[in-house]
Amino acid sequence: MEGLDHVEYLPEPYDRSIVSAVDPAVVGHQDGWRSEVMGWAPMVAQPVVRARRRTFTVTNMLGFAVFVSISMLLWQNDLLIVDIPLPDSEWAFEATGVRGLNEDGLNGDGIRLCMVDTGIDNQHEAFAGKDILFHDLIGDSSAPREYGAVAHGTLMAGILISGSHQVGIAQNVTFAMVAALQDDGSGQNSGLESDVGDAIRWCQFQFEADIISLSLGGTPSMEGQREGDSVSATRQATDSGIFVVAAAGNDGGPDDDGDVAAPGNVPRAISVGATTRAGEVWENSSIGSDSGDEIVRQHPHMKPEIVAPGHRIISTGEDNLWYTSSGTSDSTVFVAGALALLLEAHPHLRPNGQSDGSCVDLVKTALMNSAQSIGQGENHHPYAGYGQVDAKAWINEIDPNVAC
Repeated sequence: MEGLDHVEYLPEPYDRSIVSAVDPAVVGHQDGWRSEVMGWAPMVAQPVVRARRRTFTVTNMLGFAVFVSISMLLWQNDLLIVDIPLPDSEWAFEATGVRGLNEDGLNGDGIRLCMVDTGIDNQHEAFAGKDILFHDLIGDSSAPREYGAVAHGTLMAGILISGSHQVGIAQNVTFAMVAALQDDGSGQNSGLESDVGDAIRWCQFQFEADIISLSLGGTPSMEGQREGDSVSATRQATDSGIFVVAAAGNDGGPDDDGDVAAPGNVPRAISVGATTRAGEVWENSSIGSDSGDEIVRQHPHMKPEIVAPGHRIISTGEDNLWYTSSGTSDSTVFVAGALALLLEAHPHLRPNGQSDGSCVDLVKTALMNSAQSIGQGENHHPYAGYGQVDAKAWINEIDPNVAC
């Protein structure tokens, strides 16, 4: 009834159709003195709980209108946008020790690094101001271009040279990208082995690389008892003192073919397996073998030589986005980047016109001796190699007074 909106109703315990209007302040006392006074005891009356209707007054409406007006003004001036922090993989950079070296001033200055992949989308803001030399073996583009599924080459390049958000390992290297792989239409990247061989030779002779990074690999091919073109080019490069870092492969588990991918199987190449954030070998990282090309492998060239983070790594992607990927491709770039910092710290180890493979052997011996054990014991493990890369320990393992 009008005028009774402020009261509660208390039904008779023996007939709930009969109610008494009561002050809301006494609701809750009906199981005590009220039952005794009314003669209901031991019965207890249960009140009718009513939801109060909320009335809008002129003041309410004005306040709401002011709130909406202010919100629209903030939105129109980009002041109402809350930036959600981008995720990153800093844990991986910390795990390899490269961030400590970056803080010490090592960023790849003066080192020439050539990457063979699917190309690169250089429009990503993380590459702003970067001088990227591009060589196209897929098409005939003179400008950087990405041919791969999920922008594979762009992802790998970001780990190395990104200049924003997640800064690359060696962002100041002199960098070249050779497009030799492309999307095969099934969401996978593939290419001709002859193109990969030509790419490696271009890195060596035209670009004059100190390091060649190969986030790729395949089954070793033997044509007429001759080694495949990519293997031959890698052997030529490493025997000339050029450092080649290559992916071990992602066929670990029951489908593993029994050895690391080519051309990482070349003795002087550095073959890289992948680990997870927990520091364990990634389940799809390829196994190595005690022999290759019917030759028993010796230290420090057991395969794979090393492992590095390669699971759920965040890096640069197409359309100015940040992607995540997993594989020995990612871990390869971590080792190639750490190697760039090492050569910056020890420039006398860089290849020159008179180099042979002795400097490569010296650096690989230091890699073997400095690797962090991840449970593989003192010796080489077919999945974990000599252990996980420790960039600072790797650099410190080399005697600057020893010539190779």
